[in-house]
Amino acid sequence: MLFVVTIGNGSMDTYSYKLAERLDIPVVCTDIYEKFRQSRNISWLSPQAIKAFWHDWRFVRMLNKLGNSVHLPNHHLGRYGNFLRVPYIITIHDLIRYLDLDGEETFIYRPNRRDRHYLHLDYEGIRKAMRIIAVSQSTKDDLVHCLGIPDERISVVYLGIDHSLFRPVSHWIYDDPYVLFVGAEHPRKNFTTLLKAFSQLKSEPRFKELKLVKVGTAGGQEADFRSQTMGVVESLNLSSEVIFTDFVPEVDLPAYYSGAGVFVLPSLYEGFGFPVLEAMACGCPVVTSNTSSLPEVVGEAGIMVDPHDTDSLAQAMRQVLTDSELRDNMIRKGLEQSMRFSWEKTARETLEVYNKVENR
Repeated sequence: MLFVVTIGNGSMDTYSYKLAERLDIPVVCTDIYEKFRQSRNISWLSPQAIKAFWHDWRFVRMLNKLGNSVHLPNHHLGRYGNFLRVPYIITIHDLIRYLDLDGEETFIYRPNRRDRHYLHLDYEGIRKAMRIIAVSQSTKDDLVHCLGIPDERISVVYLGIDHSLFRPVSHWIYDDPYVLFVGAEHPRKNFTTLLKAFSQLKSEPRFKELKLVKVGTAGGQEADFRSQTMGVVESLNLSSEVIFTDFVPEVDLPAYYSGAGVFVLPSLYEGFGFPVLEAMACGCPVVTSNTSSLPEVVGEAGIMVDPHDTDSLAQAMRQVLTDSELRDNMIRKGLEQSMRFSWEKTARETLEVYNKVENR
């Protein structure tokens, strides 16, 4: 078995290199995922599209020449599976862009004709895999329901966390109390609803000093997500109350989590939801959505609300920020819940999948 490691700063890249560090099998490193991530929403005839096709061809040719069975670490590498002459396993993190193809709701953006073609290749490649790893039961259910993949071909292997890095720390970034959000500004992240709920809190005198800290880039080149966000911020008169940090190195994240009064992720859809796990591991109480995979990750440690209900989100934040007994209880449960996830466990269960495939 050969494991593909994708070079980049995304969560799926993190999965590939964290797992590779713990799997005693050959690996091949590539920036192919980063390349096509930068080529979304371009036309078929653009020079960038022609260059991307050349990179695709070279990547497939390289994997076929190696001659080993391959583990592709994310679903967007499924497009290459259609052209491999070797068996392959593929990890599926979510079906967000599948839902953007024909769904009623836009989670990231509506793909253009070229992107639609490649997304269809992704999902055809997933269907052809000899085994599929889903990062949550929710993602597995989506694979069965949306792609018609038989239940018995899918193994659920949860993602992990580095507990030597993500732990409570005493060094904090800000002196003022703050609510923390970590992620992009795609529609599925539902950041607009958080801004509206935060605005409700700011109308109360006791939250006069409270800030909202938003960590992470706005998103890809598919749309001007930051401009859309700033329009909402300005309409709510929150320009001086919201702090945008953009990209923060992983090593610095524990300080942001540890200093926050509450971490909030009101996503409409998550295949797993790394940030809620990172927050719990750093001793930060979590308020999140009751949708998709998030209940699986949070368990009974956090408060889960309907992501469309602004009032409920504001009330949950209010409770955590004002009830010290509730907060302490959530921190304790969050630390316990986070210990159920580790990269060592992810690697061990991934090897079990390999063994099942080899035995067959």
